[in-house]
Amino acid sequence: MAREDDLALVREYTKNEGLVRHMLAVEAAMRAYAVKFGEDVELWGSVGLLHDFDYERWPDPPDHPLKGAAILKERGYSDVLIYAIKSHADYLPDCPRISRLDKTLYACDELSGFITACALVRPERLEGLMPKSVRKKMKQTTFAAAVKREDIIRGAEDLGVDLDEHIAFVIAALQPIVVM
Repeated sequence: MAREDDLALVREYTKNEGLVRHMLAVEAAMRAYAVKFGEDVELWGSVGLLHDFDYERWPDPPDHPLKGAAILKERGYSDVLIYAIKSHADYLPDCPRISRLDKTLYACDELSGFITACALVRPERLEGLMPKSVRKKMKQTTFAAAVKREDIIRGAEDLGVDLDEHIAFVIAALQPIVVM
């Protein structure tokens, strides 16, 4: 599928602009990692962009992401893409994160949201944001309270990357796009 088709699907199911921006941020991080790992940039970007397209309509587990997976299947998306999206949900025991694609989506999802939250409280937004500042905010349990810090840490570990390097990489991936 073309990116335009992915974005049309996102827009069909998601009206919340904050959620759309989140998916665009995860897409940017996924594309950057695809380049770094020498993977299929379009596939990885699609996984990032589509991973939460069903969340606004079906936020409760396991409807999210299973309802979305069924829609993606009906529309002809690949099993690889669908599996990666399903694997970002910890509560689906039959979809463990196996491939680098699966692990990267999980590693980028919560972190992209958290970095965006960090940037929103800074006058200079992403410019100059350092991993040390993000880690400091992670210790503040009331800041972006819905973001699971353990998922950010586990995501980096499962991907096999140092957390500070992962944070810096995702910050850099988000800088060229407008996420706020």
